[in-house]
Amino acid sequence: MTRKQLLLSSAALAMLATEALAHRQWMLPSATVLSVKDGWVTVDAAVSNELFYFDHVPLRLNNLTITAPDRSAVQPENASTGKYRSTFDVHLTQPGTYRVALVNDTAFATWKENGEAKNWRGPAAEMAKSVPANAEGLQTSRMNSRVELFVTSGKPTTEALKPSGAGLELAPITHPNDLVAGEPASFQLLLHGKPATGLAVTVIPGGIRYRDQLQEIKLTTDAEGKFTVKFPAAGMYWLNATSGAPGRGPGGPGGPRPPAGDRASYTATLEVLPQ
Repeated sequence: MTRKQLLLSSAALAMLATEALAHRQWMLPSATVLSVKDGWVTVDAAVSNELFYFDHVPLRLNNLTITAPDRSAVQPENASTGKYRSTFDVHLTQPGTYRVALVNDTAFATWKENGEAKNWRGPAAEMAKSVPANAEGLQTSRMNSRVELFVTSGKPTTEALKPSGAGLELAPITHPNDLVAGEPASFQLLLHGKPATGLAVTVIPGGIRYRDQLQEIKLTTDAEGKFTVKFPAAGMYWLNATSGAPGRGPGGPGGPRPPAGDRASYTATLEVLPQ
């Protein structure tokens, strides 16, 4: 191997190592489709270097929402947070599809008051009453993140899948509990209720710990915020998109940007079944 080839090989390995060590948020259900009535699902929630393996910190459950098939709110049961993961149970008392989501909407502000630097961080809904609107040198930013999964008891339904219009959301075209290896599945990404055009989407199969390549699938949303993915094999997959990061906002690199300081991320865990 020449020196140039060696350097290129080392660089490639370094990039792979960096990607493999990236911290990723996720939730993992014990099942996504159940045929029994009055079923239960246990969910693990964590931030880890390797997908679906507990090795970093738990996801906090403060802003957990569970939407039943009739769009009513469901309370988690037996919730707890440990060193590396949080866990909770979902009681499926209704037939149909449930949406389980961790949604955080955080705002940041810096300003000057009588020559002294001030800063604030908290829920976006509380910023107006916590930060002076006419403050000197006021700068604000906002981060909305959604981490979610879908579980169906019996026949799939779509009521719980309706978007809220806040942040970056997935509007499934193919039902998220009806994914089959080798068959195309289509989705739409919405940013504050509008199509997220030209947004980069990353799909990675679980089991990173046991292979030397990420095997990631990279896609881009079209003019309607839609994209199609053909999952190569059965298993659990991690899907992620971020708006507002450099080169990843709606319109792609050099395209239209979200409002200054506005960022949003979306993450879902999807189970793909064999043919």
